[in-house]
Amino acid sequence: MVTRVKICGITNAADVLDAASYGASALGFNMYEPSPRYVTPQQAQQLCQAVPVFVCRVGLFVNHSREQVLEICEQVDFDLLQFHGDESNAFCASFDRPFIKALRIAPGDDVVSMVGRFPDSRGILLDAFTDGLYGGTGRTIDWQQLPKLKQSVILAGGLDAENVAAAIAMVKPFAVDVSGGVEHSRGVKDAAKMRRFMAAVHSTDGMGEID
Repeated sequence: MVTRVKICGITNAADVLDAASYGASALGFNMYEPSPRYVTPQQAQQLCQAVPVFVCRVGLFVNHSREQVLEICEQVDFDLLQFHGDESNAFCASFDRPFIKALRIAPGDDVVSMVGRFPDSRGILLDAFTDGLYGGTGRTIDWQQLPKLKQSVILAGGLDAENVAAAIAMVKPFAVDVSGGVEHSRGVKDAAKMRRFMAAVHSTDGMGEID
């Protein structure tokens, strides 16, 4: 199976084009203002317009109000919504757009039960729990604690070119999600790191090196 890759926290057009050229299936745009990777709706729309065809444009939300999500979605052409806060399934499903739900996993969590609360999610993104923070922490999950799930799993949390192959071999996710692991500063991607990350993913799929 081909492992898809989402590169999140995109803030500039150069990173859009580099990520797409290396084979990313999806690009994430962070609408959460406290994040160092935040972009305004106007910036997000400009970046979405630069995304090549067949690459999914994902809007990331964290505990936004319904009114805020609707207002942003009127301005930005997102293909998929990602909810990374404490939202309910009913809330996430109320926007007439496909969504994925991010769950922050701590040691000992009942992951099956947590996932079961989101039957309408197109996939479940599993990230590492850090108190008071919603993703982008650079911490990995204990991959061995993750059960096999019926839903498509997007694995996140501290992934980089050095560990992503091991993560894929152990978890066998539908996709992996990376942000800080391919940056040289917060919100600014490193083209060489993106290329190495994609090559590591492709090597697990038997696809060989990126040209």
